[in-house]
Amino acid sequence: MTTEKFVTIESSAIPLAIENVDTDQIIPARFLKATTRDGFGENLFRDWRYDKNNKKIDSFVLNKPIYAGKILVGGKNFGSGSSREHAAWAIADYGFKVVVSSFFADIFKNNTLNNGLLPVQVTEDFLKKIFQAIDKDAHTKLHVDLVNQTITILATSESEKFDINPYKKTCLINGYDDIDYLFNMKDKIEAFEKRA
Repeated sequence: MTTEKFVTIESSAIPLAIENVDTDQIIPARFLKATTRDGFGENLFRDWRYDKNNKKIDSFVLNKPIYAGKILVGGKNFGSGSSREHAAWAIADYGFKVVVSSFFADIFKNNTLNNGLLPVQVTEDFLKKIFQAIDKDAHTKLHVDLVNQTITILATSESEKFDINPYKKTCLINGYDDIDYLFNMKDKIEAFEKRA
């Protein structure tokens, strides 16, 4: 599955200031029957976005028209719980390109990277600054630079570096999945085989 190339993104962000968001809250189990990655976005945070009568809950951040953007900013320990890849599918299908938190569950982090979604882990202090900037101006923008591994709050020019697996970084920048990456290395692999 070739994904869209990711180099930089500049966007406003949606603040989900809730800690310990698990994968069952991201995409409830009853929506896991589909086998393709499409359509999961409409059920992202379903039980927080809609009441039992299928009516939007106005107080939930994704339902507030003041917020928009391709960056989701979550609280500490985002993506804990079961290993369902559908959580990453739902976030990406909704339209997010980046998820920011001060801590991600390892399996969730790998699932996002495997699905063209960038998890940006920042310090708790910087996460607090992001939330404060958005609280001050809902349209404030963040600039994420994958090449230089930085995230910047444009309103304050405050910036922080983030870590990413070098292999996954290469895949995201080039829009590769694992098969694409190997196919792109075909000439080098064949040259190595001739030397062996």
